[in-house]
Amino acid sequence: MRRVVLASNNPGKLAEFAALIEPQNIELVGQGALGIGEADEPHATFVENALAKARHASRAAGLPALADDSGICVAALGGRPGVHSARFAGEPKSDLRNNQHLIECLRGQTDRRAHYVALLVMVRRHDDPEPLIASGRWDGVVIDTPRGAHGFGYDPYFLIPSLGRTAAELDPAEKNRVSHRARALAALLAQLKEAW
Repeated sequence: MRRVVLASNNPGKLAEFAALIEPQNIELVGQGALGIGEADEPHATFVENALAKARHASRAAGLPALADDSGICVAALGGRPGVHSARFAGEPKSDLRNNQHLIECLRGQTDRRAHYVALLVMVRRHDDPEPLIASGRWDGVVIDTPRGAHGFGYDPYFLIPSLGRTAAELDPAEKNRVSHRARALAALLAQLKEAW
């Protein structure tokens, strides 16, 4: 079984990725378990941030690394919060404050279209000249009242119209079949089979 470090300290992401990737004979270990701190995310794009995180974790762990930069992009806000989703309401990071800020920003808006983006990067070593890159998108709308007890981040406010439920109302197994991360990871694993 190959060991890969996940360049994240988010337990929700670790659980989602582990469930999706471990059937591929890959052991995913969170960077926090290896004493690795978070990388800076100064970039304006998901791909640049994900690549920076992957290289940072791989360099520190001496292992291949998987990184994700993801967020919610809201049409009425010109795509914001986008790459700033985790810190939309400022520091320290807080899902509660981020969601409150999002709903406040959307007060009076009738266009509630939004989509989640997941951009994944895997490097085989920190200076990998050919990182594997894949993306996934999940369309929905933002609602004012949270629903559901699963997931994390903006999930209680992210309604998938075709399902009539929020991302937080989906059980983890169902979310792992249809989410932006699931779509991105499926694309990444297809590349990984060729690369490895």
